[in-house]
Amino acid sequence: MSIIKDLVIGVDSSTTACKAIAWDKWGKAVAEGRSTFALVSPRPNYYEQQATLWWDAFCSTLRSVTAQIDANRIAAICITHQRETFVPVDEQCQPIRNAILWVDDRCRQQVKDLDKRFGSDYIQDLTGKGPSTKQSLPEFLWLQQNEPDVIPRAYKLLDVHAYLVYHLTGCWGTSTPCADPMGILDMRKGTWAADLLSQIGISLDKFVDIKPPGTILGEVTESASALTGLLPGTPVVAGAGDGQSAGLGANITGPGKAYLNLGTAMVSGAHIDDYIANRAFRTLCSPVAGAFIGEEVLGGGTFTISWFVENIAPDLRDLHVHVSPEEILELAAAKLPPGALGLMLVPYWSGVLPPYWDENATGITIGWTGAHRREHFYRAILEGIAYEHRLTMEHIEQATNVPLTEYILMGGGSRSALWCQIVADVSGKRATRASTAEATNLGAGVLAATAVGWYPDVRTAANAMTSNERSFEPNEKMHKIYDRLFKEVYVEIFPALQKTINRLTALTYDEPND
Repeated sequence: MSIIKDLVIGVDSSTTACKAIAWDKWGKAVAEGRSTFALVSPRPNYYEQQATLWWDAFCSTLRSVTAQIDANRIAAICITHQRETFVPVDEQCQPIRNAILWVDDRCRQQVKDLDKRFGSDYIQDLTGKGPSTKQSLPEFLWLQQNEPDVIPRAYKLLDVHAYLVYHLTGCWGTSTPCADPMGILDMRKGTWAADLLSQIGISLDKFVDIKPPGTILGEVTESASALTGLLPGTPVVAGAGDGQSAGLGANITGPGKAYLNLGTAMVSGAHIDDYIANRAFRTLCSPVAGAFIGEEVLGGGTFTISWFVENIAPDLRDLHVHVSPEEILELAAAKLPPGALGLMLVPYWSGVLPPYWDENATGITIGWTGAHRREHFYRAILEGIAYEHRLTMEHIEQATNVPLTEYILMGGGSRSALWCQIVADVSGKRATRASTAEATNLGAGVLAATAVGWYPDVRTAANAMTSNERSFEPNEKMHKIYDRLFKEVYVEIFPALQKTINRLTALTYDEPND
């Protein structure tokens, strides 16, 4: 009796962990596994990883999943991953140095050099993204200037997806939505930006072939089968970067809605049919082949909340009650009026990408009085991130001339009912929780399900495999208050202080020479 191949596996190789989930045809999680790995910081603002740990965690995670289910049931596997991170490898796909991570901040000077040499408008128009330390492009320049032997020695420069695909299949390949966050893709052509790479002295043969998302890139080899528990010959499907995959897992495959991932970083994106380059947002390739995503990224999402709890409210962890510090702070913050009694926060704890593209940006709080307590600061964080989200998403609406009516929320922050309501009240749009906290992984499952023919196309698969939970409707009275605070105060703060903040950063970022 033959076993029906009724499951697909999504694998999310993120910044600190690898998680694999077996999904059925209706988007139900049947089995899952997780393995963590470390990152290293050899110097302040330098973040690296041993790429071999990605593969070790990948294999461990897959063995956990295949121990729970019959591997004969697995129809295909698809990978989503931490974006912008890359690793130089030799011909056997062995790393010749540590991977440089997307959170790395060593290449500030190279970002400035790119801006001076090419002009930020040229790079924005070509790649859909302004020069940023979050991308691979300026890190390549850093390597050329500081470790000049690395790129000439490298056989390939790989994104995380390409690295794992090679070890799984023996094939050199990646997808457009996996490669384009690196900042070296010609977005109109869907190919590596040959002229840009040539001008910085890097040969195209350092990069792998690019395929559309949902393409079958290869099959699991005998050696990979022994390490993972997957059957030899299992199809490996081209995935998407974690941000885009999350959108697919939230069923953002057409105009009118956007996803909002309230994770360590706050990432939000809306579907765009045709390519638009605009400095007010990042443009990325969509998991829906041929389409694009207008995206906002704010490094200080729940990271800012974690920072606050660890440094401002650590005593709340010692209360020995069955409630988290965040829940305690939320209960107190929920009793406050909108605007936190005049305390306002600009959440640039990790710089800002669009719309200002300023690596020197830092967090701002204004309005302090003796009446303010920790709960006011906590509410100001939630409100500040909601304001920042509105700022970029309104730019996307203006550029596309398509109004957004609903945000699909996911990530750890979406568990906060207060934060969900604040997002709805600040934006004036419905905020709806996705049914699964694993929307990023589910997006990979959707691509795998489509590739093996369960559904005729990605949109049909996403519609069948995703669902939502509670919706938060904007409170008209609260929205009117937030609308004035946003338009009359929030949007003015950073532009008014940007020059001063940049000067402060310049005077204090580097170690004193004396």
